[in-house]
Amino acid sequence: MNIRTGLWTLGVALAASIATAQAGAPTPKRGGTLTYLIPADAPPSFDGHRETTFATVHTVAPYYSVLIRVPPDDPSSTTEFVCDLCTEMPKPTDGGKTYTFKIRPDVKWHDGSKLTAQDVATSWNMIVFPPKGVTSARVSYYSMVDKIEAPDDSTVVFHLKYATTAFLPALADPFTWIYKKEILDKDPHWYEKNIMGSGPFKFVSYEVGQSIKGVRNPDYYHKGQPYLDAIEGIFTPKQSVRTDALRADRAAIEFRGLPPSARDQLEKELGDKITVQDSDWNCGNVLTPNQRHKPFDDVRVRRALALAIDQWHGAPALAKIATVRTVGGIVFPGSPLAATKEELQQIAGYWPDIEKSRAEAKRLLKEAGAEGLKFELLNRNVDQPYKFVGTWVIGEWKKIGLNVEQKVVPTGPWFQNMRAGTFDVAMEANCQSVVNPVLDTGKYLPGKIFPDNYGGYDDQTSIDLYNKMQYETDPKKQRADMRAYEKHTLDEMAHEIVLPYWYRIVLARSYVKGWKISPSHYLNQDLSNIWLDK
Repeated sequence: MNIRTGLWTLGVALAASIATAQAGAPTPKRGGTLTYLIPADAPPSFDGHRETTFATVHTVAPYYSVLIRVPPDDPSSTTEFVCDLCTEMPKPTDGGKTYTFKIRPDVKWHDGSKLTAQDVATSWNMIVFPPKGVTSARVSYYSMVDKIEAPDDSTVVFHLKYATTAFLPALADPFTWIYKKEILDKDPHWYEKNIMGSGPFKFVSYEVGQSIKGVRNPDYYHKGQPYLDAIEGIFTPKQSVRTDALRADRAAIEFRGLPPSARDQLEKELGDKITVQDSDWNCGNVLTPNQRHKPFDDVRVRRALALAIDQWHGAPALAKIATVRTVGGIVFPGSPLAATKEELQQIAGYWPDIEKSRAEAKRLLKEAGAEGLKFELLNRNVDQPYKFVGTWVIGEWKKIGLNVEQKVVPTGPWFQNMRAGTFDVAMEANCQSVVNPVLDTGKYLPGKIFPDNYGGYDDQTSIDLYNKMQYETDPKKQRADMRAYEKHTLDEMAHEIVLPYWYRIVLARSYVKGWKISPSHYLNQDLSNIWLDK
């Protein structure tokens, strides 16, 4: 398979290369325990509706079901979706505004009770219309939804306000786990600290910062799966520890991604005992200035932060040591709505002449009275690529006289600081699952619209530009609308600073079979299709 490596030839359709492709389709073997690595210290909570981090997905996705999903045997698909809990993919009615799903009759919760359409509708209502005091991280994805109902125990109906092609990809979001209605009715926060689903594995134990264990669900509704008897996720935030674990066969796979150096090292040492899958990644770091704090409420200071960073030379250098590769704007590079290189170079932070760009940054800082500014960069305690990219950015800022200290904290406190607004500038990430450009860029909306925007700003122009683009059905006009939204976000207001997009490299022991890489480290993580050839 072909990986298109040029900065501006990346396609939306994923191209994945598998180093040791298997001839034919061998019959999966049953049994065994998969030990896998989770490159985080712990998830902030177990609630997929609330959280946005891979740490939550990699920890507890195997214990849950979803309504629809990307095909497990083709997770790179950007247009095809298949049922998980439904019986067949519906054809929309009412001019594309009504979707009726029939729910499988053979699904049991892990406590033995029957899952019904009432559970599905209740879960989705919590996601789309969260009650007061309940956080739904992706609520902005579903602004097209008018009403969700379950007229009986086998039917769920989604009524939309308007027809849009963005709906099905949003419905396939891998965080949209189905929870039990009876539990949600008693305590809508129960799933933040507890696990009980209907997925391929049943929860056994959790040791904070150590491991999570599960066993095969004998009542799983996809007959014959899962193939494994048990799974164990090991929390290992340090890259060196993960590499050593793969080398010594203390763990079989790390799903998020390791850097080129780890790939090269393990391939050299282990030969055919290791396999590699790699792909473009619908994910990238984003710098968020906290506009609640002075002087970051001044657009001149925010623009200066962007103008100081040399994206065009930085990306190739970082690609040699970190899981980053491609310069891009707010849209996954290469997609129809993405900016061209020439269009990007008109935006602050992407100017082709870095000396001119930094001279303008210094001028803006002086004008704003912020020369020699000192502040903290809040960053996540994850080596790849957060800490690598953070170190690079601080070096770039130093070149315009800024004095920045990197404050690296575990995942939980990282989220807590961002949610509480107790930071100066945060290194975060806009990571999406299915490539869905209009909804993927919702991250850049004000927090009152997109709860996981931590910039502390309100901007009605941003909202209006986004809504105009969302309703537009003509591709050319929609692309023009996206450019206006992007220029306003990154250049005119400098609300966020988008850094080079990531590149995913997944290493596994060669006996791990059945799993396929996707353009997102959130997709295909229920582990039901994995088997061990040993």
